[in-house]
Amino acid sequence: MNAPVQFPLGPRGGRHDAACPHDAAAKVAPMKIAIATDAWYPQVNGVVRTLSATIAELDRRGIEVELITPERFFTLPMPGYSQIRLAMAPRFSTRRMLDAFAPDIVHIATEGPIGWSARGWCRARSVPFTSAFHTRFPEYASVRTGIKPERFWPIMRAFHGASRAVMVATPSLATELAGHGIAQTHRWSRGIDRWLFNPAGPTLPEIDTLPRPIMLNVGRVAPEKNIEAFLEADVPGTKVVVGDGPALAEMKKRYPEVHFLGAMSGEQLASAYRSADCFVFPSLTDTFGLVVIEALACGVPVAAYPVAGPIDILGAEGRGPDGEFPATVGAVNEDLAIAIQRALRADRQAAAVFGAQFSWERATDQFLSAILTAVETAPAALEPA
Repeated sequence: MNAPVQFPLGPRGGRHDAACPHDAAAKVAPMKIAIATDAWYPQVNGVVRTLSATIAELDRRGIEVELITPERFFTLPMPGYSQIRLAMAPRFSTRRMLDAFAPDIVHIATEGPIGWSARGWCRARSVPFTSAFHTRFPEYASVRTGIKPERFWPIMRAFHGASRAVMVATPSLATELAGHGIAQTHRWSRGIDRWLFNPAGPTLPEIDTLPRPIMLNVGRVAPEKNIEAFLEADVPGTKVVVGDGPALAEMKKRYPEVHFLGAMSGEQLASAYRSADCFVFPSLTDTFGLVVIEALACGVPVAAYPVAGPIDILGAEGRGPDGEFPATVGAVNEDLAIAIQRALRADRQAAAVFGAQFSWERATDQFLSAILTAVETAPAALEPA
């Protein structure tokens, strides 16, 4: 095992010691990293929360980061999804910002207007960049357009082909991308805020009084989240949904018996998790499922389909991906109702212990390892633009 690497904290003084799984990790400290993303506040989703937690950890280690986000541009609502605002014609402003910052490397988080603009700048200036596969864009686009996902994969290959490291949350996603011709993947897992998401805090009064068992879903209320599978599952008890999204009004009309509580964050969200007997994650297209590990950390067993993301967290038997965790913390099954019934019998205390294993410190070590790999990768080894 490599010795811990010391990262100075810059002007705040002191230093932070962090184990980074890369021999050249000491090179990270003086580097300037630009992060370009089309997903940012006020959006509430796993991409934004992952980036904000990673940026906070990078800042804690004294690493200089420049953010290129929609709030720095004129934006318009995304058609069909007004909660997401897209930067309009960001190419020249993005180039100006990156020229001024002069990064050693750029991390491009999304395949939107800002992401493509940053990619163009990197190619024009011969600056290395990494990318991330946060979202199954081909599947999401297929749900919304009716066009087969295969039609969108050439766009993904074109975008990520010149990336020196495509960061993915799970091994199964890396295997999937390799099958689509995107092979230069690097693991970048996820973490939880242990001070916030734990079983020791308060519960949510508006959930506590509902008939048990209480089954909870947290996330964007949108077609691609497959929320209908949860709402139509034939199981006794009460179903609760926390979240906002373009399909919320329709879901309220179609499922009047379901309790829709709107978006939550912070302590309120943690309290909602603790109030549930089971967390249900019906998505078939997410690349990980940050809410899954947050629920687990609060001591709530999880029910999901056996697909990439949940299967990488829970494992086929609900005992982790290697099947060696000493207790069952959730369940996956092709029949979601069966998964829910099994998860309701899982060990809440074990779920909390299992969820607490996920840390942003470890995830950021992986992020920096991918950054270093990208810096050291010869350009000739990459696919041309």
